[in-house]
Amino acid sequence: MARILAIDFGTRRMGLAVSDALGMTAQGLPTLQRTRIADDLEHLRSIVEEYAVEKVLLGNPIGHSGGETSMSELVAEFAEKLRRRLPCPVELRDERLTSVEANRTLREAGLSIGKRQRAVDRMAAVLLLQSYLDYLENERNRESRPHE
Repeated sequence: MARILAIDFGTRRMGLAVSDALGMTAQGLPTLQRTRIADDLEHLRSIVEEYAVEKVLLGNPIGHSGGETSMSELVAEFAEKLRRRLPCPVELRDERLTSVEANRTLREAGLSIGKRQRAVDRMAAVLLLQSYLDYLENERNRESRPHE
Protein backbone atom coordinates (compact mmCIF):
# COMPACT_ATOMS: atom_id res chain seq x y z
CA MET A 1 0.00 0.00 0.00
CA ALA A 2 1.30 3.44 -0.91
CA ARG A 3 2.00 5.82 1.94
CA ILE A 4 0.12 9.10 2.15
CA LEU A 5 1.27 12.32 3.81
CA ALA A 6 -1.37 14.68 5.21
CA ILE A 7 -0.68 18.35 5.87
CA ASP A 8 -2.77 20.65 8.04
CA PHE A 9 -1.63 23.96 6.53
CA GLY A 10 -1.04 27.01 8.67
CA THR A 11 0.82 30.25 8.21
CA ARG A 12 3.00 29.63 11.29
CA ARG A 13 2.87 25.84 11.68
CA MET A 14 1.90 22.80 9.65
CA GLY A 15 0.57 19.64 11.20
CA LEU A 16 1.86 16.48 9.53
CA ALA A 17 0.75 12.85 9.53
CA VAL A 18 1.76 9.82 7.46
CA SER A 19 -0.05 6.56 6.87
CA ASP A 20 1.43 3.26 8.03
CA ALA A 21 2.83 0.81 5.47
CA LEU A 22 -0.54 -0.99 5.24
CA GLY A 23 -2.51 2.21 4.67
CA MET A 24 -4.75 1.61 7.67
CA THR A 25 -3.69 4.12 10.31
CA ALA A 26 -2.41 7.68 10.46
CA GLN A 27 0.59 8.54 12.60
CA GLY A 28 1.42 12.09 13.57
CA LEU A 29 4.82 13.52 12.72
CA PRO A 30 6.51 16.47 14.42
CA THR A 31 4.80 19.75 13.62
CA LEU A 32 6.64 21.86 11.07
CA GLN A 33 7.39 25.33 12.41
CA ARG A 34 7.23 27.54 9.33
CA THR A 35 10.32 29.51 8.35
CA ARG A 36 10.94 30.42 4.72
CA ILE A 37 8.80 28.89 1.95
CA ALA A 38 11.88 27.31 0.32
CA ASP A 39 12.86 25.65 3.62
CA ASP A 40 9.28 24.48 4.24
CA LEU A 41 9.08 22.92 0.77
CA GLU A 42 12.47 21.25 1.18
CA HIS A 43 11.44 19.81 4.56
CA LEU A 44 8.26 18.36 3.05
CA ARG A 45 10.19 16.99 0.07
CA SER A 46 12.56 15.20 2.46
CA ILE A 47 9.59 13.65 4.33
CA VAL A 48 8.09 12.46 1.04
CA GLU A 49 11.44 10.86 0.21
CA GLU A 50 12.05 9.38 3.68
CA TYR A 51 8.63 7.70 3.89
CA ALA A 52 8.32 6.90 0.14
CA VAL A 53 5.08 8.90 0.04
CA GLU A 54 3.03 8.42 -3.11
CA LYS A 55 0.31 11.02 -2.42
CA VAL A 56 0.02 14.20 -0.38
CA LEU A 57 -3.29 15.34 1.10
CA LEU A 58 -3.44 19.02 1.84
CA GLY A 59 -6.26 20.11 4.11
CA ASN A 60 -8.45 22.67 2.37
CA PRO A 61 -10.29 24.90 4.86
CA ILE A 62 -13.30 25.78 2.73
CA GLY A 63 -16.09 27.77 4.38
CA HIS A 64 -19.08 26.13 6.06
CA SER A 65 -21.17 27.15 3.05
CA GLY A 66 -18.75 25.29 0.77
CA GLY A 67 -17.17 28.43 -0.67
CA GLU A 68 -13.58 29.61 -0.82
CA THR A 69 -12.03 31.43 2.14
CA SER A 70 -8.89 33.56 2.34
CA MET A 71 -7.11 30.59 3.93
CA SER A 72 -8.27 28.15 1.22
CA GLU A 73 -6.78 30.54 -1.36
CA LEU A 74 -3.44 30.37 0.50
CA VAL A 75 -3.72 26.58 0.57
CA ALA A 76 -4.33 26.48 -3.20
CA GLU A 77 -1.23 28.60 -3.80
CA PHE A 78 0.82 26.35 -1.51
CA ALA A 79 -0.52 23.25 -3.27
CA GLU A 80 0.79 24.59 -6.59
CA LYS A 81 4.23 25.13 -5.07
CA LEU A 82 4.18 21.59 -3.67
CA ARG A 83 3.16 20.12 -7.02
CA ARG A 84 6.15 21.77 -8.67
CA ARG A 85 8.52 20.44 -5.97
CA LEU A 86 7.26 16.91 -5.24
CA PRO A 87 7.36 13.77 -7.38
CA CYS A 88 3.84 12.70 -6.31
CA PRO A 89 0.29 14.04 -6.66
CA VAL A 90 -0.97 16.68 -4.23
CA GLU A 91 -4.71 16.52 -3.54
CA LEU A 92 -6.81 19.08 -1.69
CA ARG A 93 -9.17 17.54 0.86
CA ASP A 94 -12.01 19.23 2.75
CA GLU A 95 -10.93 19.78 6.35
CA ARG A 96 -13.69 22.04 7.61
CA LEU A 97 -13.96 20.53 11.05
CA THR A 98 -10.60 18.82 11.68
CA SER A 99 -9.16 21.59 13.88
CA VAL A 100 -12.38 21.81 15.90
CA GLU A 101 -12.41 18.02 16.33
CA ALA A 102 -8.69 18.00 17.19
CA ASN A 103 -9.19 20.62 19.91
CA ARG A 104 -12.16 18.71 21.33
CA THR A 105 -10.27 15.41 21.35
CA LEU A 106 -7.25 16.94 23.07
CA ARG A 107 -9.44 18.78 25.60
CA GLU A 108 -11.28 15.54 26.41
CA ALA A 109 -7.89 13.86 26.88
CA GLY A 110 -7.23 16.37 29.65
CA LEU A 111 -4.39 18.27 27.98
CA SER A 112 -3.65 21.76 29.26
CA ILE A 113 -4.21 24.72 26.94
CA GLY A 114 -0.47 24.98 26.29
CA LYS A 115 -0.12 21.32 25.38
CA ARG A 116 -3.25 21.48 23.22
CA GLN A 117 -1.83 24.43 21.28
CA ARG A 118 1.36 22.45 20.60
CA ALA A 119 -0.51 19.29 19.55
CA VAL A 120 -3.57 20.59 17.68
CA ASP A 121 -1.91 20.91 14.25
CA ARG A 122 -0.56 17.36 14.34
CA MET A 123 -3.89 16.01 15.61
CA ALA A 124 -5.75 17.84 12.81
CA ALA A 125 -3.42 16.23 10.23
CA VAL A 126 -3.97 12.80 11.81
CA LEU A 127 -7.76 13.27 11.70
CA LEU A 128 -7.62 14.45 8.09
CA LEU A 129 -5.56 11.45 7.03
CA GLN A 130 -7.50 8.90 9.10
CA SER A 131 -10.80 10.05 7.62
CA TYR A 132 -9.31 9.64 4.14
CA LEU A 133 -7.94 6.17 4.95
CA ASP A 134 -11.35 5.16 6.36
CA TYR A 135 -13.00 6.45 3.18
CA LEU A 136 -10.62 4.36 1.03
CA GLU A 137 -11.31 1.27 3.17
CA ASN A 138 -15.07 1.76 2.87
CA GLU A 139 -14.74 2.11 -0.91
CA ARG A 140 -12.68 -1.11 -1.11
CA ASN A 141 -15.25 -2.95 1.02
CA ARG A 142 -18.14 -1.64 -1.05
CA GLU A 143 -16.46 -2.71 -4.29
CA SER A 144 -15.66 -6.19 -2.97
CA ARG A 145 -19.26 -6.96 -1.96
CA PRO A 146 -21.40 -8.79 -4.51
CA HIS A 147 -24.04 -6.59 -6.11
CA GLU A 148 -27.49 -7.24 -4.82
